[in-house]
Amino acid sequence: ITQQLRRLGASVDWSRERFTMDPELSEAVREVFVQLYNEGLIYRGQRLVNWDPKLHTAISDLEVVQEEEAGYLWHLRYPIKGSDEAVIVATTRPETMLGDTAVAVNPVDDRYAHLIGQTILLPLTGREIPIIADDYVDADFGSGCVKITPAHDFNDYAMGERHQLPVINILTADACLNENVPKQFQGLDRFDGRKAVVAAMDALGLLEKIDDHQLKVPRGDRSGVVIEPWLTLQWYVDAKKLAGPAIEAVETGAVEFIPKQWENTYFSWMRDIQDWCISRQLWWGHR
Repeated sequence: ITQQLRRLGASVDWSRERFTMDPELSEAVREVFVQLYNEGLIYRGQRLVNWDPKLHTAISDLEVVQEEEAGYLWHLRYPIKGSDEAVIVATTRPETMLGDTAVAVNPVDDRYAHLIGQTILLPLTGREIPIIADDYVDADFGSGCVKITPAHDFNDYAMGERHQLPVINILTADACLNENVPKQFQGLDRFDGRKAVVAAMDALGLLEKIDDHQLKVPRGDRSGVVIEPWLTLQWYVDAKKLAGPAIEAVETGAVEFIPKQWENTYFSWMRDIQDWCISRQLWWGHR
């Protein structure tokens, strides 16, 4: 970085150069951490994070690279309890069905209105899961029925919170299938598990079809491996509390946006702000 700055011709006092892990900076980080903790602005909680299964650490959204790749869309049949009917769900990650806790449909989709509140017999697991209605569901995507896996998808996690769904984590830190899945799949790497789940569904006559599908695959910018949304304990800054005074400053006119219409963008961002995950599991860093 310093060499790049020199090549750019930056005129700075190089005697004041600092490194992230310099003792003075480490002391300042610890002091602010304790201060924010004592003020109730830092907490430890279990939430969904971007998990790098190679580096074994949570990473930020900025460290996730979305790469477009050729993949598949698997259409799976989920039988309805006490009925000859079944719903068809489409997914790019069939292994995650082992952690499903609901199937969702759009509340105004007439095709499925009669099924809302009924129960699915989740194949391979023997569990019963509900059919729920949620505006998030795009009735025009796939069959219009969406499998909900709160422990392994950020949108599903949010829907799970809205509907108070159970959260079943099916992956280890290495992205292998864990003890929460049927024994025949336990210990398999996530991609081997994908093949095994598809084969098992096909053997049961529950694999409707497979379509070619272009999809965005999240990869770690350092490791290059596919990132998993994963439920784990981390430290967070309560960004909503911090956003309050910033929102008030604009509402009262203490801070003015020019042009004024950018206030709407600001309010949209600040009112929907998510808590900031500040912990990492790297071998170096502030402790």
